[in-house]
Amino acid sequence: MEKEIRFGTDGWRAIIGEDFTDENLVRVVEAAAKIFQEDFGGTINPTLIIGYDCRVDARRYAELAASVAAACGFKVELSRDYCPTPALCWSIAQNDAAVGGIMLTSSHNPAEYHGVKLRMPDGGASSQEFTDRVEAALAQSPTDKRGNFSDVDLVSPYLDALKGIVDTGAIRAAKLRIVVDPLFGAGRIYLARLLEELGVEVVEINNAADPSFEGLHPEPIPPWTDRAAAKVKELGFDAAFITDGDADRIGAIDEDGSFVNPHRIMTMLVSHLVEDKGLCGRVVSTVTASALLVRECNRLGLELDLMPVGFKWIYSEMGKGGVLIGGEESGGIGIPTHIKERDGLLMALLLAETMAHRQKSLKALVEELFEKLGQMEFSRRGLFISAAQMERFRSETVPDYTPEGFYGRALAEIDRRDGIKLCFADDSWVMMRPSGTEPLVRIYAEAPTMAEVEELLAAAESVVTA
Repeated sequence: MEKEIRFGTDGWRAIIGEDFTDENLVRVVEAAAKIFQEDFGGTINPTLIIGYDCRVDARRYAELAASVAAACGFKVELSRDYCPTPALCWSIAQNDAAVGGIMLTSSHNPAEYHGVKLRMPDGGASSQEFTDRVEAALAQSPTDKRGNFSDVDLVSPYLDALKGIVDTGAIRAAKLRIVVDPLFGAGRIYLARLLEELGVEVVEINNAADPSFEGLHPEPIPPWTDRAAAKVKELGFDAAFITDGDADRIGAIDEDGSFVNPHRIMTMLVSHLVEDKGLCGRVVSTVTASALLVRECNRLGLELDLMPVGFKWIYSEMGKGGVLIGGEESGGIGIPTHIKERDGLLMALLLAETMAHRQKSLKALVEELFEKLGQMEFSRRGLFISAAQMERFRSETVPDYTPEGFYGRALAEIDRRDGIKLCFADDSWVMMRPSGTEPLVRIYAEAPTMAEVEELLAAAESVVTA
């Protein structure tokens, strides 16, 4: 029996050949087209733009989606080749006739998954209200109507736009040597080409057209970053930049092969944008934001707004204006003056620009961060639990768990905006929340040492499974 189609934190995802089928894809695209038509059908020559990543049969699925959307009364433009999600988003934002877009991707999920992301007229993520209406509009059986669409180059103009954002002269003069790891995803070839055009010496790994991803999960966190770490050390390069399956997330490795997590990346970029580029504005993140980011915003006198997990909440704040940068701990970081969406390629360029402007290695930039703000370590786990445990966690633990202390630590605050987050006086914290995209509870923790992080994660796991 097929599962009910549900949109999670950012899109619908399912296993190819099980719930991700031609029939279900047609149903999702037809329903999405109906809601786009209801909201934006009065636009002159309404256009939907469709992109796709590097998963199995990705082009065929994208052509099917394009033909269905075209039959629903839209002019449809389909990416000529695989493309990063931010390339689709940028293309939508640049096209006055575009009422939205459909991205065929399962982001950081393993190779057996595929999915659909919906994007709005400004290129940003669809709201919960929009996807709820799409779910309600799903037909019981797929339509057999098909229409014509055109192929367009979404990637070349987007890559040119990225080069216009950063100080290309500074990057060229820095003579950086970078390993690029797209994890077999939609950033392959593109990021390496960009950096090479800016004078960076590049070695790219995991860049074959292999929809199996060689068993890697296209998520830029350990252990999936281990190949990049080994290659940096082998070559003696300055750093590695890693993007996820649809290239909207970023991870990095320093010259010692150490992982530089997105918390540190975003905090460094805030400092760079304000102190090196003279920019200002609000910073928006999620309730999983690092204490480092909080401390840096306080140091620089910046307003920091924290949202529930999911970039759609950050996108909503970007729409209100005045946002300098927005990002989340999973590596999705965006600059709204570019697009109101995450962009792993742009973040890689900005990291290179930071290294060039400050004339420091990535390792030295992290050390500089610790000198200013103190050291904090972070980790997370995904915990699969039974349906009964999940129901108890959602209905009892999240709303009602109120300990006087937590395994020897005095509580400073309890935050229930998204799951439950326990905060302590030294800025350490631990958080437990049900995933919006997978059947598991995510546990996050940050503390001054990794030993303390592991203690907090273990304690949280015992709460979730109680």
